This record gives sequence, C-alpha cells and structure tokens, in this order.
Amino acid sequence: MRRISKTAAIYPGTKLGADVEIGDYAVLGKQPVLGPRSTAAREELPPLIVGDAVRILSHAVVFAGTRLGAGVIVGDQACVRERCELAGDVVIGRGAFVENDVSVGERTKVQANAYLTAYSTLEEDVFIAPCVVTANDNFMGRTERRHELRQGPTIRRGARIGAAAVLLPGIEIGEEAFVGAGAVVLHDVPARAVVVGNPARRIRDVADDELLA
Repeated sequence: MRRISKTAAIYPGTKLGADVEIGDYAVLGKQPVLGPRSTAAREELPPLIVGDAVRILSHAVVFAGTRLGAGVIVGDQACVRERCELAGDVVIGRGAFVENDVSVGERTKVQANAYLTAYSTLEEDVFIAPCVVTANDNFMGRTERRHELRQGPTIRRGARIGAAAVLLPGIEIGEEAFVGAGAVVLHDVPARAVVVGNPARRIRDVADDELLA
C-alpha cells in the first residue's frame, strides 16, 4: 500500500516501489535547473527510481536520475540531488543535503543538516553526525585545472564522522576510523585511527569492542 500526500509533487516517469510513504509537499523526480556557468552535465535525466518501503518525508526533494534502495528514509526538508545511488536502509536526516553523483552504501546514516558534496563515496555502515561538511574543490571555482581534480571524500565501511567535522576534497577516511567532533581533516585517515582537532591528528586507534561484527 502506498501512502502519498495530496500535496506531494511527483514528476512524470517517477517509479515508486511498494509500501512507500510520501509526505506533505515532498517533491520527487524533478530535473535540475542549472546556472549559466554551471559545469554540470545538461542532459535530460532518467526517471527517479524509489524502492520498496521507502519513506520520503515532509518537504523533502529528490531529483530525477537518482535511485533509492529499499527501506531508505529521506527526512523532512532533506534534499537528494541527481545521479545519486542510495543503497538499502540508508537514512538521510532532517535538512541534510546530498549533492549530485554521490554513492551511499547500505545502512549508512547521515544525520540532520549534514552536507555531502558532489562526487563523494560512502560505503556501508558509515555514520555521519549532524552538521558535518564535506568539500570537493580545492580551488573554489578558480582555474580550469580544478575540473579534473574535483572529488569529494571517500568514507570507508564503518567509519564515523563526528558532529560539525569538516572533510577536505579527495581525502579517504579508512575503514572503522573515527573523526572527532569539530575536526578539520586535511589528509587521509588510516583504518581504525581516531583523529581530533584542527588540523586533525591521530591520537589512538578505535577500541576492539567498538568495531563492527
């Protein structure tokens, strides 16, 4: 059974799985509107695909060209842009923003007001705390060289990113690593490392009893 609010806007071609819930004023399957200087691709995108048992809550926006796996939750006022792949049981918290061309693995949680920049990769069982910020452009829009180097962070399986941490472009956070609240991460973080501070520095390893089974 589908539960779709009368105020939701669902664009033609959007494919909805079974047992989905679409909240008040949610917008599904819209095409992006690009500025005149945008470097993003301008082709017509394929329809949004929404898996079974997905919940897209009030005022959330999910663009065309994206796929949501079974059991995904997109929270109130959250946004998922085009060409994203969200695997099963991913949670996108209230007000979080997932930019274009982002891949998110199973059971990953992105909490309220976090920002995942374009071209980021998150593996399964990753935890992103509230207000985390990621970046993908070391040149901040200057020089043509930036296009070939633009890349968001890669966050490996089971890594945890603390509240209000900042991850710079192209870095890798290793499997089961732990980034403390407010850290500014300038370089790759090894697997199981605990890093804190600005700039982030390694202080110890994640304890055995905190590791995923």
